[in-house]
Amino acid sequence: MRNVMNRIYFSKSLSLTPPHLPFFHLSAAASSPNRAVHCMADDSPLSQPPNRSGDGSVSVPPPSPSASSAIDFLSLCSRLKTTPRAGWVKRDVKNPESIADHMYRMGLMALVSSDIPGVNRDKCMKMAIVHDIAEAIVGDITPSCGVSKEEKNRRESEALEHMCRLLGGGERAEEIAELWREYEANASPEAKVVKDFDKLEMILQALEYEQEQGTDLEEFFQSTAGKFQTDIGKAWALEIASRRRKPQ
Repeated sequence: MRNVMNRIYFSKSLSLTPPHLPFFHLSAAASSPNRAVHCMADDSPLSQPPNRSGDGSVSVPPPSPSASSAIDFLSLCSRLKTTPRAGWVKRDVKNPESIADHMYRMGLMALVSSDIPGVNRDKCMKMAIVHDIAEAIVGDITPSCGVSKEEKNRRESEALEHMCRLLGGGERAEEIAELWREYEANASPEAKVVKDFDKLEMILQALEYEQEQGTDLEEFFQSTAGKFQTDIGKAWALEIASRRRKPQ
């Protein structure tokens, strides 16, 4: 009799859903035991076990961008691939690099650079591919455009806010915004390194255009002279300068 009662109790306990857990739907895999079974809560997908605080409450992770908002954001960013850098256009450089080309090689600079005490290389790579992202909307505003620094910052800030809303807000959008603001303010060791990479990528590209197209781009080297903030920036700038030969 005791064994029968134990079996009844165990059977009943399996049918109960604890009141603090959401109801889960199982995919139609019951009839196909070899298929994976996916669980999803009624209100939101749960890919990880719930995180519980000391009082037993469940903390909900920050929302990730939806597929729709992510693709909308990425489609807008495609303009970075097709917008040429304005400085090269003004100097009639043939087939000038795009904004995305520039940011990509800056990311590579962060990837291949030596470790620097107090500098997070991963953060530098992220900052490199974010620092000009607002130009997907406002374009490449250079000093020769006649736009003040304050007005340039205002336009880019508004563009960034729009892009973050397009992404759906949340953790990823805030990370992008914070990286951009930190770079603009030159407010961290990583920002100083990435600002040097910005100048380094430009003069390296200028060197390559001089060698490939036989043009003199001295003004780009002059615009960065004495403005490098970090040891790595100064060392790489000297190396680039040592490889330069002015066209005859």
